Amino acid sequence: MKAIVSVFAKDSKGITAFVTGKLAEKEINILDISQTLMQGYFAMIMLVDLADCTMNFDELAEYLKTQGEGRELAIHIQRQDIFEAMHRI
Repeated sequence: MKAIVSVFAKDSKGITAFVTGKLAEKEINILDISQTLMQGYFAMIMLVDLADCTMNFDELAEYLKTQGEGRELAIHIQRQDIFEAMHRI
C-alpha cells in the first residue's frame, strides 16, 4: 500500500532528517518527496510505500502524530487511494 505523508511546522534544523529517520525505523520506503519553505514555515509531502512497514496503518498514524508533537511538527499520513479520491471532486 502507498500513502501520502505531510509535515508542517515552523522551520527549524533537522526536520527532514527527523521525519525520514522515523519512517526508516518502521521500514517505510520513500518513493517521492517535495519540500518547501514559505516565509519561515516548512512544508513537506512524501509518497511512501508501506509494503514492509512494521506497524499497521492506524498505529503508524498515531506514532507519527505523537513523534511529531514532540518536535512541534504536524505529521499526517493518508492512504494514497483515499487522498486521490478526495482530490478528484
